[in-house]
Amino acid sequence: MWQVWLIISGVFFIMEIMTVGFLVFWFAIGALITAIVSLFTNNLIIQTAVFVITSTLLLFLTKPFVKKISRSDKFQTNAYSIIGKTGIVTKEISDVNNIGQIRIGSETWTAKSSSNISKGTEVRVIKIDGVKAIVEPLHEIETVLK
Repeated sequence: MWQVWLIISGVFFIMEIMTVGFLVFWFAIGALITAIVSLFTNNLIIQTAVFVITSTLLLFLTKPFVKKISRSDKFQTNAYSIIGKTGIVTKEISDVNNIGQIRIGSETWTAKSSSNISKGTEVRVIKIDGVKAIVEPLHEIETVLK
C-alpha cells in the first residue's frame, strides 16, 4: 500500500508545482508520512486518519511561518514603477493636446497633464494611463501636500 501513498504524494507535488498557492504541498507531505506508516500497518482506516491528521496539522501549524517567509510586499514593476518619481519635462506638455515628454533617469516617457507645463519643469508622476505618464508640476504637488 505504500506505493499507492507514494503515487498520491507525487500527484500532490505535481499539483503544487502547477498552482501558485502553498497549500497542496502539505497534502503531499502528509501522503509521504502515510506511506511510511503503511509499512507498519495495513489498516486503511489508520492510514487515512494519519493522512488527514498530518496534512491538517502541517497546514495549520506552518501557516504563520509560510505567511512570514512569503510575505508579498508588492513591488511596482514595469510602467507602474515610475509612479511617485520625479522627472524633467523634455518636450513641452501643451494646452492643445496635453501631451509632451518627460525624462525620468535615463528613460523618456510620453506624458500628459491637465495643464500646460513648459520644458525644463520638474514634475512628479501621479499615475499611469495606458503607456502615458500622468504628471503634475512638482511645485503644485508640494503646495497641495502642505
